[in-house]
Amino acid sequence: MSRYTITVTGQGRSDPEAIIGYDPPLRTFFLQAFPHDVTDDAALWLGTHDHAFERLEDLHQAGLARGFDFMPLSAEISSKLVEDKVAAGAAARGLAEFLK
Repeated sequence: MSRYTITVTGQGRSDPEAIIGYDPPLRTFFLQAFPHDVTDDAALWLGTHDHAFERLEDLHQAGLARGFDFMPLSAEISSKLVEDKVAAGAAARGLAEFLK
């Protein structure tokens, strides 16, 4: 699972320690931001189920729909996220081939 620190803004606040990444078992991009007031979970947590966000743009749109934004991502983080997804797909295909 990849994890990169970014800044998420919205609803009059900012979280400079938000996390964006790619989760290979769930095959989704995810976003975690704003510590929850009561639990250890993130108050904003997107990408928690299988194939939730297969494109960064889908994750971005879901954040915007909830009043949060994380764009623009740096070119470095955007590239790493795409590379993480490609690598996870290649690893899954290699495992499938091995198990034949």
